[in-house]
Amino acid sequence: MSSDTEPSVTARTSERGAATRTALLEAAREAFITCGFAETGVTDVVARAGASVGSLYHHFSGKADLYLTLFEDFQSRQTQRTRHAIQEARSRGASEPMSLFLAGARAYLDGCLAERDLTALFLRGDGPTGFEVVMRDRLRQWTRRSAALFEHEDALVLVVTGALAAVVQEVTLSEDEERARVIAEQALALIGRIH
Repeated sequence: MSSDTEPSVTARTSERGAATRTALLEAAREAFITCGFAETGVTDVVARAGASVGSLYHHFSGKADLYLTLFEDFQSRQTQRTRHAIQEARSRGASEPMSLFLAGARAYLDGCLAERDLTALFLRGDGPTGFEVVMRDRLRQWTRRSAALFEHEDALVLVVTGALAAVVQEVTLSEDEERARVIAEQALALIGRIH
């Protein structure tokens, strides 16, 4: 009989499963960044994670699922960053659509630079088959969310989101991080002049 202070067997199993899942994702991240998606095998991931192939397939359907989960987790963090930045801008009194867009864009770029290796992984094109469709769909979702800020000024939204997408790619894949930050700020200033 267990005491109230001891975690139940189910809770311990759940914690162990969550830890294994986290270790597999971190190992996949390291392997994909270091070796590329195509060159990384499932055995590489489980060896880095100190896990078994069975545990990988318990949590994920395979290597592509690991990659897509890393992408979705990154996008979730990016969404939180941009939402928080826009809320902060609103709390400081900003209400003009371009100001709000730029606050979110700056947060998004900061996130890309903070997780530069991971962002570059997604932009290099070395992903699972069909990933380019996922990226295009994500860009369209982002454009629709931006349209809500600009009250559906469709042409303007296409221009500013397209420009920012190009900036994200250039900044992320740039060899010089300091130069990348300068380019990001200059590009945001130019985008801010549109309207």
